[in-house]
Amino acid sequence: MKRRTRRKFLTTSIATTAGLSLLPTRAEARDSRAQTTTDTSTQKMKLGLVTYLWGKDMDLPTLLDVCEKSGVMGVELRTQHAHGVEPVLSKAQRAEVKKRFADSPVELVGYGSNAQYHENNPAKVKANIALTKDYIRLMHDCGGSGVKVKPNGFAKDVPREKTIEQIGLALNEVAKFGDALGQQIRVEVHGRGTSELPVVRDIFKVATNPNATVCWNSNDVDLQGDGLAKNFDMVKDRFGDTVHIRELNVGNYPYAELMKNFKAMKYGGWILLEARTNPSDKIAALIEQRKIFEQMTS
Repeated sequence: MKRRTRRKFLTTSIATTAGLSLLPTRAEARDSRAQTTTDTSTQKMKLGLVTYLWGKDMDLPTLLDVCEKSGVMGVELRTQHAHGVEPVLSKAQRAEVKKRFADSPVELVGYGSNAQYHENNPAKVKANIALTKDYIRLMHDCGGSGVKVKPNGFAKDVPREKTIEQIGLALNEVAKFGDALGQQIRVEVHGRGTSELPVVRDIFKVATNPNATVCWNSNDVDLQGDGLAKNFDMVKDRFGDTVHIRELNVGNYPYAELMKNFKAMKYGGWILLEARTNPSDKIAALIEQRKIFEQMTS
């Protein structure tokens, strides 16, 4: 979709970036961290969009226009989508992404990567850690505030405890790296087995770096065991600045109860819509979701 527009965007050169570096000094990192880290307890929840699926075919100008017109003022850019924001971008192209967001009322909340650390292959785990660091640099340069990563299940014939420790240690490494560049690590509650909240809790007993945070993902397994409230309380002390939801009026997930739990803890981060349907009019669909969200959180 709009290949010429995307190609033009990706080849745009910004002369003023000639002196920029991908890696800031420690002082610059501290300044960046101060700007991107928020005290969510003093703010109000905001609705944003994950580009999966409703924004996956939009180039960046179209995406920003749709978000602005719908009143959904934050976006998590997912990898391999039409906006083309990837680690291959040059310094000038990254500066152009940053400028587009600076010129828009829409906030670049962060990046949705597929980096994962659960595999029974040290070389693959190492490669995913390196990839995460590439995404962290990308978001630092583009003006975002964090990177979403995930576990994606348990490896066959490997004790769960070993995989949990492996994931936690990897998270400590990328969280330390991210903290130096002002980027929060947001661990999506994801994967067969690894999306169970007791497992997430145990991962974060290992992942002690406070810059490693939980991204609640609104999975059906949230309702297992002692139910939503108990599972929520199990990990809420490690919540980061992002939460993922699906359409608030589709399916049986108790979103009204979920929002009450967030309100009770005075959560002030981004509630990001990661849609599963494919409506033809994305602006109208986003407006509908925003209105439901506003009713639930008022």
